[in-house]
Amino acid sequence: MSLTAFIAVATLTLLLCVMTGPDRDDLDAFYTGYRALTPLRCGLAIAGDYLSAATVLSTTGVIALTGHDGLVLALSTTLSLVLLMFLLAEPLRNAGRFTMGDILTRRAPGRAARVASCTVTLAALLPLMVVQLAGSGDLLAFILGFDSSGFRTGSIITLGVVMIGYAAIGGMKGTALIQIVKTLALLGAGLLVSALVLDRFGWDPGALLRAAESGSGAGAAYLHSGLQFGGSDLDMISSELTVVLGAACLPHITMRMAGVRNARAVRRSLSWAVCVVVGLCLLLTVIGFGAAALVGGERITAAGAQGNSAVLLATAAVAGGGRTGALVVTTMTTAIFLTLLASVAGMILACANSLAHDLFAHGRRNREPMRPRTEMAAAQAAAVGVGALAVALAVLARHWNVQALVTLSFCVGASAIAPALVYSMFWRRFTRTGLLCTLLGGTTCVFVLITGTDLVSGSPGSVFPHHDFNWFPLTTTGLVSIPFGFLAGWLGTLYGRDADPEGQRRQYEAVEPLILAGAPPAGRR
Repeated sequence: MSLTAFIAVATLTLLLCVMTGPDRDDLDAFYTGYRALTPLRCGLAIAGDYLSAATVLSTTGVIALTGHDGLVLALSTTLSLVLLMFLLAEPLRNAGRFTMGDILTRRAPGRAARVASCTVTLAALLPLMVVQLAGSGDLLAFILGFDSSGFRTGSIITLGVVMIGYAAIGGMKGTALIQIVKTLALLGAGLLVSALVLDRFGWDPGALLRAAESGSGAGAAYLHSGLQFGGSDLDMISSELTVVLGAACLPHITMRMAGVRNARAVRRSLSWAVCVVVGLCLLLTVIGFGAAALVGGERITAAGAQGNSAVLLATAAVAGGGRTGALVVTTMTTAIFLTLLASVAGMILACANSLAHDLFAHGRRNREPMRPRTEMAAAQAAAVGVGALAVALAVLARHWNVQALVTLSFCVGASAIAPALVYSMFWRRFTRTGLLCTLLGGTTCVFVLITGTDLVSGSPGSVFPHHDFNWFPLTTTGLVSIPFGFLAGWLGTLYGRDADPEGQRRQYEAVEPLILAGAPPAGRR
């Protein structure tokens, strides 16, 4: 039944993408979907992009295995979107056009800023795509009951092809539609399984927590801080800081701000997105505790050290037998299928848009204006290229523990993209040199530091478990790399050799009312 549901879902969603796809020479339709989404639909699409398959599965697994620390992770995930809503959403909508490069070059025009923006977009999203594609093979094998290496490789390639189709055919509108369907499916399945979990414990959350504490195998530490990071408060602060600043600043999330008509619509969209994400995080919390209580920490860890199968194990535990139980399991597996399919499509689209618009259309030397049809063809070809590269890397890395790549993406978002966006939106003296130092310096710092964490070596769950070149004392780099990103931008601005820093400042002041308040430039009023 699960295989039938998967084929039906993939076919139906591809058909929807074809029906809503843009014309061949309509850039605005491909990049923004004509900004035609209502606030509710855009909010559901943002929530869908925000809650990737890695986030949904790993958050539930961490809650099931570490209790209190997993709950803090879910709260940090929600807080990140709230921060985006209050601080950056409206300026991003006002300053942006198609890509993150459009936002950053509002005040620092030039080829170098475009190329740096495209480079950081790829550095942030490609690792996250590889993680989700590599995990999709294992998850499909677990759901469908096939265990051969060939089946896992075939699953990665098949899902990758479908995801590439979503991005290349549907553009912004098509991927938004898939995210909306995924979010609704995930809400429905999560609500059903959460209700069944609570029903098992007489709708008493206290009884559920006591059973989870007992089943986890961690004893009283399960409901107290410190289980995930071995009691290191610094490591926990670094991890939560990275999630709060990094999750909401990744390019496939900021890209969605361009999909609404005006500032009022973006506020309402983010309100809907926050409500949906809060609701889903609550449901995942109940399911995570239910997995610990009904399945047990030992069985969850045996199915995968990161606990990514906790959602499915909890569903199987509460579903019961017969046709009703099979229907419950199929509902949740369908939602997970959709989450896998939709999550990577938005990232492929963000990378393809940046390659076509920032690099090919505006980042070439001695460029001539590119025709809309040519730029759109470049975006579709870039979607195929980026997707194929992600699939190839996922196949190569499918036997590794690739969870370190999720941390890498969030760290780049927090250490390079977040400082660049904050400075660009709110600091008048910020210059092009400062922007380049923030983007490239923050990214380089993350890539250097993460090689010394225990995610890469020195622990059983690392990428290289049989080697130990662990020299960095924290699990995530955020506590060092985030201040470094801000410091690099500040030093680059003060001591950089920009040809005309005062001119850049005057250029920003001319568009400041537009960026911060949505007011049109004086000459256009």
